[in-house]
Amino acid sequence: MAGSNGKQKTVRDMILSLALIGLAAGFIYLLVPHNDHAPDLKRVDYQVELSTARRAASYPVAAPEGLTAAWKATSVRYQGEDSDRWHLGFQAPGGQYVQVEQSTQKRADFIDQASQGASATKRTEKIGDHTWTRYTGGRYDALVLEGTPGSTTVVAGTASFGRLTEMAEALRTR
Repeated sequence: MAGSNGKQKTVRDMILSLALIGLAAGFIYLLVPHNDHAPDLKRVDYQVELSTARRAASYPVAAPEGLTAAWKATSVRYQGEDSDRWHLGFQAPGGQYVQVEQSTQKRADFIDQASQGASATKRTEKIGDHTWTRYTGGRYDALVLEGTPGSTTVVAGTASFGRLTEMAEALRTR
């Protein structure tokens, strides 16, 4: 019976060790901050890049006018060496993403890139004086402006077609 007391001590010590490790892990878990919401995106001013793009691009560069303050510009770039590519990204009201993309790149390739592989539908929309074709995809949906030889304009993102349409309605060229 002497051996059985040693086994009981070993099992008890192992259980106590596991309990101590569990308490330490729980304590560390409580110390680590847990923030599950998306980070607040910084608003960017795109006016300087817009002026530069409008001077340099071979097509009329589009940017929104009259959107509410709930639309937050989050990214902007103009790449003249890359097919006169204009990009303007927004966080739409409700947190979804909307981007305006323009380029002189080959139309089919550019639409595929800007819409992240979305496919054309047979549905078109008249927005202002322009006709836009709807594209749907797994990641982004898009509106593609028709009748602009020499360049392609795409409004795409994770937002609803209602938000994409709002952006398309607000686009102005100068």
